[in-house]
Amino acid sequence: MSDNELGLFLRSRREAVTPAEVGLPTGSRRRTPGLRRAELAMLAGVSVEYVTRLEQGRDRRPSPPVLSALADALRLGPAERIHMHRLTKAADGGFSCRGGAAPVRTVRPTVRALLDRLEPAPAVLLNRLSEILACTRGYERLAGPLGLLDGDPPNLARYVFTDARARAAFPDWELVADQQVAALKQGPFRADASVAMLADELTVTAGAAFAGRVETVPGLPRSTGVTRLAHPEAGELGLAYETLDLPADFDQRLLVHLPADDATSAALDRLSGRRPGALRAVSG
Repeated sequence: MSDNELGLFLRSRREAVTPAEVGLPTGSRRRTPGLRRAELAMLAGVSVEYVTRLEQGRDRRPSPPVLSALADALRLGPAERIHMHRLTKAADGGFSCRGGAAPVRTVRPTVRALLDRLEPAPAVLLNRLSEILACTRGYERLAGPLGLLDGDPPNLARYVFTDARARAAFPDWELVADQQVAALKQGPFRADASVAMLADELTVTAGAAFAGRVETVPGLPRSTGVTRLAHPEAGELGLAYETLDLPADFDQRLLVHLPADDATSAALDRLSGRRPGALRAVSG
């Protein structure tokens, strides 16, 4: 299994940038809408051979000026720049930000109080293994009928990849699966013994659906977006989500959902038995 995360990230970002975005002619003989290696090299002021070495993992320690030039050429945002910098640091080995610490499974009282205040919004607290540590009643009403809370502890990644109900629950299952792998790969990934153990388990139980994504999905999950959910009682829902990271010492994140449209808003109100408008749709 490849550990060339920097190369994977550079290649995926290069393929996601269109020539038009960087002022280059599109042409008619492209096999991919993204940039060619030669075009990225020209924009970053490096050789094509060097871009090839980086993408193939034969060089994993580009200098800060080169890293900055590549980030500019690829039009990376702040989160992507930080992620790329971390990937170059991870190539050195010998130091882990986790320090061998086990995943945090305790929930601070203030975090529980915050979840109470978020009711009736569906909100869930996850750790780096995607274990569900606490949630609002609104989330229980959504996740319970789908079987998502059945584990001990429930695990979102394990559910998505190994529970037969997941593909029906998530109409956009492929995208959801990509995001679960990206979340697990964020950070040291297999250098973290706990995450490596879960990854080994999912490689066996889910096979290519998981292992193939490890090879192709960069470790940078989307912090916001819309998830479609097929609920047995409420019907199909569009849920806008925001990810709120807790301080690094706690290694946990809050995932908060709000209705993305009026139909979902009405469905969630009916599901919770609250007055119409208790959860308003997020406006564009």
